[in-house]
Amino acid sequence: MKVIKTKLSGCFVIKPIVFDDGRGSFFESFNQHVFEEKTGIKTSFVQDNQSVSQRGVLRGLHIQKGEFGQAKLVRVIKGKVLDVAVDVRKNSKTFGEHFSIELSEENNKQLFIPRGFLHGFSVLENNTIFAYKCDNYYNKAAEDGVIYNDIDLNIDWKLPQKEIILSEKDIKLKTFKKFVK
Repeated sequence: MKVIKTKLSGCFVIKPIVFDDGRGSFFESFNQHVFEEKTGIKTSFVQDNQSVSQRGVLRGLHIQKGEFGQAKLVRVIKGKVLDVAVDVRKNSKTFGEHFSIELSEENNKQLFIPRGFLHGFSVLENNTIFAYKCDNYYNKAAEDGVIYNDIDLNIDWKLPQKEIILSEKDIKLKTFKKFVK
């Protein structure tokens, strides 16, 4: 597995080594020992989640607050997304900055998002299957987030505005300025 640092401290792109032959392909999607050795991060994933979405769906920007914070390792099993992480750790040099990457079934890349980050993704292909590992259990009372089109974050979601499909919950998320107050 190849681990690539992003501009956001503690946030890594993970690219597996894919073995192809006449039968198809194989890759190791996660190895705890290798992950810890290459990132320097000790984590234990306790929950796996998966979603299926159509092109235009935008999920985010979400975070679990306080003791329910979650680090995530995300990937696409089928289809393609633009995945986005926003650093909201108040003492971070990259506070308020974001990193985005296309994750797809073709590139098999993953993104490790540490605790203290907002996370979201826009779906770029129909029937996309998105999977993620979390190092803490979900808690509904700890949900928070920032509206996807916040002017201060200025994220390009790679979708025309008229195609974006949001949940009722995501439509009501606050601005970045209100989130950091």
